[in-house]
Amino acid sequence: MELPQMPELMGVSLLLGLLALVATAAVARGWLRSEEETSGRPAGQKANGLPPDKSLKSKKQKQQQRIRKEKPQQHNFTHRLLAAALKSHSGNISCMDFSSNGKYLATCADDRTVLIWSTKDFLQREHRSMRANVELDHATLVRFSPDCRAFIVWLANGDTLRVFKMTKREDGGYIFTPTPEDFPKKHKAPVINIGIADTGKFIMTASSDTTVLIWNLKGQVLSTINTNQMNNAHAAISPCSRFVASCGFTPDVKVWEVCFGKKGDFQEVVRAFELKGHSAAVHFFAFSNDSRRMASVSKDGTWKLWDTDVEYKKQQDPYLLRTGRFEEASTNPCRLALSPDAQVLALASGTSIHLYNTRRGEKEECFEQVHGECITDLSFDITGRLLASCGDRAVRLFHNSPGHRAVVEEMQSLLKRASNESTRKRLQQQLIQAQEALKSLGALKK
Repeated sequence: MELPQMPELMGVSLLLGLLALVATAAVARGWLRSEEETSGRPAGQKANGLPPDKSLKSKKQKQQQRIRKEKPQQHNFTHRLLAAALKSHSGNISCMDFSSNGKYLATCADDRTVLIWSTKDFLQREHRSMRANVELDHATLVRFSPDCRAFIVWLANGDTLRVFKMTKREDGGYIFTPTPEDFPKKHKAPVINIGIADTGKFIMTASSDTTVLIWNLKGQVLSTINTNQMNNAHAAISPCSRFVASCGFTPDVKVWEVCFGKKGDFQEVVRAFELKGHSAAVHFFAFSNDSRRMASVSKDGTWKLWDTDVEYKKQQDPYLLRTGRFEEASTNPCRLALSPDAQVLALASGTSIHLYNTRRGEKEECFEQVHGECITDLSFDITGRLLASCGDRAVRLFHNSPGHRAVVEEMQSLLKRASNESTRKRLQQQLIQAQEALKSLGALKK
């Protein structure tokens, strides 16, 4: 009797066993998968150590990319005296300037544009603007020409001045055309301010070292001023176009006269006078509209108002009219704006603005967290009714209620001394107008 071969039987048995195990595992895996699907497992969640589905992963990446491309949230600010917010820039605004005819406001930002706004739309719902592109660069400073037919900008990367001519179109808009050549590079340190004399005779540029340059309109340097102040914090041309002033590390404001001959030819720059009285570095200063008043703010924590209508050629010094406290200036750099009539002083520190009555030296209004970034510029319009500030991607415009109150105080004082009836009627009319303006703003004090 012949026995069957054991190795062959064992091989067949093992093969059948393996097939049964594979089938069982497949059935179990399918059952587990159906259980996971019915249990509501979140899309993209890992299962059994396996990565999420590729289609789900790509959708998530696209959503994240879309979120990154969205613009950052605009800073929100509300106040009863907020008149308007101009929000067409896509980059942070560094400078602004009102035209001398009061019709336009120019703003420049790091989005490579200069926008020209119509001031008559400020109190309307829609705010119109015209766009000038700054090719391959962006402007950090902007100033209108006196005739409002051009503006100049300081180029961030080019470190020089560029002139844009404004040509009016038939539809009332403008075409902005840069001149073929920029001004030559002369400054060795960052430029902190530029200006054009209202007479149109010269341009000023000031850098953060101790240099102030006086140019003609063709880009030739007429004079170089060394301020000897360790560094310049601010410099500006007076509205009367006679003076250039600067402040910096020293506790004074230095003022020079830019002299021209009877035929309009440049002659020289001579020292005129100084504002002396602060005990620490001066952050900023400003002129009144008629150049007869100046205001300054210092690291010593004070602001001062000066009478500069003096005979400086006879060695007469400016008179100190008022000193006020502003403690924020002792720890932070700040900016200053003086209303055209010198009745209101605006001080900006960080993201806040403080308004003072210069007749009494008292603070009357305070606007906190006006912008999402530090305030970069501050200016009254030519009427003095609005105060403009910028610091992020918006310009915010405020009603100047302290200015209306100052008019009320002045008219009431003048009425007591009025000698004839016609003068009394005129003063009474101005008093009523100022009171009605305060009432409409909800700022009339009882």
